Amino acid sequence: MDGSSTTQAMALIDPLAMIDPGQSLDLLEAGLAAASLPQPSAPAASALAGSVGEAGATDLLAAYADGGLTPSAAFHALKTAIDGSRAGTEAVLRLTAGLEESLAESDRRWADGTARPLEGVFFGVKDIIDVADTPTTCGSLLTGNRIAPADAEVVARLRAAGAIPLAMLATTEFACGGPHNPRFGAVSNPWDDTRWTGGSSTGSGAALAARLLPLALGTDTGGSIRVPSCWCGTSGLKPTRDLVSRKGVAPLSWTLDHVGPMARSVGDLAHVLPFMTARGRPAPPEMPRRPLRLGIPSNWFIEKVDACVLENWQAALSLLEAEGCELIALPPLDIASMHSAGWTILLSELASLQARHVDQAEHFDAGLLIRLKQGMGLSAADYGTALQQRLAAQQQFLAVFETVDLIVTPGVGGEAGSLETLTVDVNGAALPFQEIISRNTMIFDYLGFPALMLPSGLGTQGLPTGLQIAGPPGADHLCLSLGMFYQSLTSHHRNRPTLSRR
Repeated sequence: MDGSSTTQAMALIDPLAMIDPGQSLDLLEAGLAAASLPQPSAPAASALAGSVGEAGATDLLAAYADGGLTPSAAFHALKTAIDGSRAGTEAVLRLTAGLEESLAESDRRWADGTARPLEGVFFGVKDIIDVADTPTTCGSLLTGNRIAPADAEVVARLRAAGAIPLAMLATTEFACGGPHNPRFGAVSNPWDDTRWTGGSSTGSGAALAARLLPLALGTDTGGSIRVPSCWCGTSGLKPTRDLVSRKGVAPLSWTLDHVGPMARSVGDLAHVLPFMTARGRPAPPEMPRRPLRLGIPSNWFIEKVDACVLENWQAALSLLEAEGCELIALPPLDIASMHSAGWTILLSELASLQARHVDQAEHFDAGLLIRLKQGMGLSAADYGTALQQRLAAQQQFLAVFETVDLIVTPGVGGEAGSLETLTVDVNGAALPFQEIISRNTMIFDYLGFPALMLPSGLGTQGLPTGLQIAGPPGADHLCLSLGMFYQSLTSHHRNRPTLSRR
């Protein structure tokens, strides 16, 4: 293989080697303008009166700037909501260290005119992401009362922009266990407490849906940002791989793990992402000034999907087409082999990290233990083949993205699944979680390409359904642009559950 071929192969194994996709406000705005997709305006600060929990990140900033709210007052309103709700008991594990100091500084900065870009915006942190001087336990009995020595890089970046880490949020064990966490218990879905939030960013999805905070950090290895976003009726972005640093984040699968933002609106995701990125501020890219070409799958993504999910997805496509987007049917893609290869990588790397604890099986979550033993049964050849297959998979999808700008798929195949039976209803059939939950999401972890989940409406059981927008590496801004445009035309992201009190 010559030097140029080697470079090309390495670029496909690490999609970021092809480009410098460092997200910035300039880049996001350029994507919006070039795609001719309007950015919805933020609600007036007066809309927050008596409803801090409904406020998104940009709403809080507007209210602070208007002088009608302070970060301390907002915190006390959110703390009251956390203390008084079932979701607060289940999703919020603990408040972070140093909150009083952070609140005092934010109050002072707004008062003296030195507010930073995200001054006083609260965010929750999945309990595998370090927050300095705060217990970070990975939802496991094995970690004891570990205190994080420093902020994870993503937390430090948000903090430097003025945002305040509010609380550690629940996760499945090591971001890979089942719904019934052995240390902290299950996190039920705020829409229906007999249903699950989806894993593994369980607390992040539930806390957002329950209006306990405006922003959260999650991680995504097979769908763990996007599945809770789908089932909780919120929005979440799995960025291009390594766009957001994983330093200070407990690994599950080092070749598949992603860190990303979760919020109730795509506009909030777009607003905060530039402050999270580990990359620089590149010049705005050249963008085609023509209708967006949206790839519509003809297989896999639309199989094992409930009729209500498909109906809401098709309604979204019709709306986007009516607004000028071009819908292009994709040829059948061999996603099945890619999905399987992704799971081979995840299970193999899980085993390499956790097999040393297998003699303490009684302390593991049952779901995690099953996956750990599956990983221990895989061979080095299985793992190597799955890694090698990724090159061909990336090439195949990059060829698709030569003909379309983005791919739009249904989200998870059914409404939120049952905590009792661990099944998802798909057209009257109760299918096991493992058949449905990561089916439409794992592929984009495997590829390392960006994928956004956002609400598409409600299903026949009155629970949220989702829509997924995916793009080539570095097209995070374009995914967000289309998501913002869709949410400017619809109100699905404003649907809220009727909350259970503590």
